[in-house]
Amino acid sequence: MLNDILLQIPILGSKLWDYNDFGEMIIRFALDFSVAFIIIRFIYYPIHKRKDYLFTYFMFNILIFFICILLNSVKLKLGFAFGLFAIFGILRYRTEQLPIKEMTYLFMIIAIAIINSLTNNKITFGEILFTNITIIVAAYLMEKVFLLKHESRKDVLYEKIENVKPENHKQLIADLKERTGLNINRVQIGKIDFLRDTVRIIIYYYEDDPEKSFNESTYVSNKSE
Repeated sequence: MLNDILLQIPILGSKLWDYNDFGEMIIRFALDFSVAFIIIRFIYYPIHKRKDYLFTYFMFNILIFFICILLNSVKLKLGFAFGLFAIFGILRYRTEQLPIKEMTYLFMIIAIAIINSLTNNKITFGEILFTNITIIVAAYLMEKVFLLKHESRKDVLYEKIENVKPENHKQLIADLKERTGLNINRVQIGKIDFLRDTVRIIIYYYEDDPEKSFNESTYVSNKSE
C-alpha cells in the first residue's frame, strides 16, 4: 500500500516510478549500447585509430537515445528524431570539417539510437534485432571484406605554393610522393596563406596494413633554400 502511494507521488508532473516503462528503457538501452559498442570499438576503431571520435560517437548515441525515448510520448516520433540529425549536420564541427566516412559513422550511430528508442509495439523484437544485426554485418563487410584497401590521410603544411595551381597538379603529387615516401592517391587543397607562402594539404594514400595507420598526423615540409 505504501509502495503504491509512493509510486504516485508527482515529481515535475510525472510519476515517481513505473516498473514497466523503466524496465523497457533498460532493455532498449542495453540493445542500443551493445550494437553501438560493437560498431565503434570493434569495427571502426581497429581500422581508423581515431580516439577523439570514440567519445563523440558514444556520447551522440547515448544522448540521442535518451532524448528520443524520453520524448517518445510527445508523439514527435521519427520526424523529430531525424530533425535532430539535421541540426547536427548543419552545425557540423566548427573546429574541423568531418570526413565523409566519419560522418557516415555518425549517421549510423544516430540511426541506431533512433531505431532502438522509437520503435513501437507494431514492430516485433525480432525485426528490431534483425535490423541491428544487419547494420553490424554491413559495416563489417564494407570495412574489412569488400574494401580491402584502407585510405589513410595526413595533414601537410606545404611551401611550394605555385604547385597548387591546377596545371601543376602532377608536379604537386610527384613532389609530395618524394618527400613523404607515400603512394599518394589524391590530395585536397586547404587553407592558403599567401603571406607565409604556405598551404595546408590533406594527402590521401592507401595502406596495406590498417593496424599501422596513423591518420591525421601532421608532416611539415622543409623550406627550400
